[in-house]
Amino acid sequence: MNIAQCIPFFILACLALPFAPKTVWAQTSLDSLLRPYLDGSGLPAVAAAVAKNGKIVAAGAVGSRRAGADIPVTPNDRFHIGSDTKAMTALLAAMLVEEGKLRWDSTPAALFPEFASGMDAGFASVTLRQLLSHSAGLPRDNEDVAAVWKEALFQDGNLDAIRCFIVEQWSKKPLASPPGTKFEYSNMGYVVAGAMIERAAAKTWDELIVERVFTPLALTTAGLGCQATLGRVDAPLGHVLAEGKTQAVLAGLNCDNPAYLGPAGIAHLSILDFARWASWNAGEGKRGPALVRPETMRALHAPVVSLPQEAQAKSDGKNPRDGYGLGWGVVNVDFASHPLLQHGGSNNKNLAHIWVDVKNDLAIVIAANIAGEKADAALHAIARTLYAQYAAAKVH
Repeated sequence: MNIAQCIPFFILACLALPFAPKTVWAQTSLDSLLRPYLDGSGLPAVAAAVAKNGKIVAAGAVGSRRAGADIPVTPNDRFHIGSDTKAMTALLAAMLVEEGKLRWDSTPAALFPEFASGMDAGFASVTLRQLLSHSAGLPRDNEDVAAVWKEALFQDGNLDAIRCFIVEQWSKKPLASPPGTKFEYSNMGYVVAGAMIERAAAKTWDELIVERVFTPLALTTAGLGCQATLGRVDAPLGHVLAEGKTQAVLAGLNCDNPAYLGPAGIAHLSILDFARWASWNAGEGKRGPALVRPETMRALHAPVVSLPQEAQAKSDGKNPRDGYGLGWGVVNVDFASHPLLQHGGSNNKNLAHIWVDVKNDLAIVIAANIAGEKADAALHAIARTLYAQYAAAKVH
């Protein structure tokens, strides 16, 4: 399954509100900064935006929605953000925790008592907090995980019923490591957490993310699944390399991962809305809407588990403080003097990075409609440049 490689990067002038009307253009265009990466890194299109103190201060979008065609992208075009969706899933969980419908130590056995007798003892005891921090002991995507994904494709019912089926099937398998002892990036863990959220809220994750994240934050371009409409090129198409050539992937069955993997990462939105989401997190409660208490936001952003040394090396980690919170990486990079929140997402056809500096109330988001090592390196280089330009900038 494509999502098996959706590993975040750290492992591999608008109005003052972050959800300002889309008709307001940013103060500074980033097009000239971004354009060299089209040919230099083989990106069909790339977009980026910077938000400082709740304002989108710069944005740009260059390239074509479809490689080889003259269909220019715009800052309002929808880009797929893959696993960057995980922070939204964690936020949904936090809302339910504050409402008393879930606890951070809630377990699959407690939420799915009908399966408890057949559950592996270790799986039955993992907590919501461990699932959201990739420390529950569930494995990264492997053949066993792919087999369950494949079987789920043939299940009837709504998405919550299919995710419930996935929980039942996976709950019988032993953990890869004892809960709470090790970081292991697990998309299965997020699907289980999503199913727990659905059981507690009595609604599908898909309804909840629209009603409780997209709508209150006015992320009007946000949606789920393939960013383009079937039969149309109304958004930047994802691309793959086939026989050395860049090939567009039209909307259809193969344009994204199956919808039941939603909690692990199938959201899309414009680069401007992506920046609004990132800026809201950078404020940690300084700006509305108050979806959760500021102390809860800080808890979401705080590291829960340390990253393994090889992951730290890929994030330019300077010391072993690199870690993972709840839907967020907490990384040390050589271009910042303090840890940043970071995540990356990909369905192997698109790539997105999000960087949040709470100390400087700064957010940087970048997206491209192709994935791979060259694209990842390009997005990292763009982030480095934008951080150097805007981290210390004064915005009033």
